[in-house]
Amino acid sequence: MDKKDTRRPMASLIPAGTTHIPESVKSFAPEKNEITLENGDQIKYEYLVVASGIQINWSGIKGLQEALVDSHSGVSSIYSYATADKARQDIEALRSGKAIFTQPSTPIKCAGAPQKVMWQAWDLYQRTDRSKTVKIEFWTGMPTMFSVPKYSEVLNALRIQRDIAGQFGQNLVAIDAANHKATFKKADGTEVTEEYTILHVTPPQGPADYIKSSPLADAAGWVDVDSGTLRHKKYSNVFSLGDASSLPTSKTAAAITAQAPVLVHNLVDVMNGKTDLVAKYDGYTSCPLLTGKGQLLLAEFKYGLEPKESFSNLFDQGKPQSAFYYLKTTLFPWAYFEHMLQGRWYGPKGFSKPSFS
Repeated sequence: MDKKDTRRPMASLIPAGTTHIPESVKSFAPEKNEITLENGDQIKYEYLVVASGIQINWSGIKGLQEALVDSHSGVSSIYSYATADKARQDIEALRSGKAIFTQPSTPIKCAGAPQKVMWQAWDLYQRTDRSKTVKIEFWTGMPTMFSVPKYSEVLNALRIQRDIAGQFGQNLVAIDAANHKATFKKADGTEVTEEYTILHVTPPQGPADYIKSSPLADAAGWVDVDSGTLRHKKYSNVFSLGDASSLPTSKTAAAITAQAPVLVHNLVDVMNGKTDLVAKYDGYTSCPLLTGKGQLLLAEFKYGLEPKESFSNLFDQGKPQSAFYYLKTTLFPWAYFEHMLQGRWYGPKGFSKPSFS
């Protein structure tokens, strides 16, 4: 897929009858039912839905921003439209040496993405006779390969089988691009510096500054909502979903397909004067983990890191499957642009709108 196919003009995605204000939010004043925009305009509301996504903190790693624009640094990241091409170029150009792939301990959008790019690089090197000259390493701030034990065990076994070194509890904190060195820090504060040939970075991420500093935020900076109803815990006319929310689940597009129907149902009930909100979100989310060309591990789970699988009656979802690969590369992009953004796609339920009682 060409990267140009992954985005479309915002105007083409706004529903008819909706007013689009192309300005960023500066601050919230929920006590006055008001938001202030970056241009200074103030907008009143009766109801507010916050779905502003997650903030990528590129400055959270010393030397990262400079390394990303240095064509000789060997440093790249798929977490930016501008640098995704560099990731592909660096991976494809490598003939020998050490390829390090990182993941921070912070929440990130699509927790499987740091591994997806690593597995695809491994697959490329296998198919092009570079498996003996390129050494792949996975450095992660997390304690395991994945948060859900069932899938973590599968991925860790795959890592060992493929001779990929794993370094856990290690957060990337600095890059010396001139000397191709990366510094990692453990939870106890000790640091280790490693040489690399290429370095793929997943930057630390977190709540947007304007949310973190607002009355809507919880102690961690996310919009503080009830985990079931998606309604704000203090302000009854405010709702939130997706990456900006405090919902204790993996931050993915799949999660939003399950959250949106719950939020809409409860918001309409609040508008109609109802106090007992019956629609509840169970934490469903999904991480389609590409493990190589033509293979994908479809991780689906809910609150409590409990698997909630859609195809377990047809496939063993504890193993990478070729059928899931085509869901990811063909069905999901089509469903997202043609149906999800029009409110017609409900994730694991497909086109079947969920009912609540």
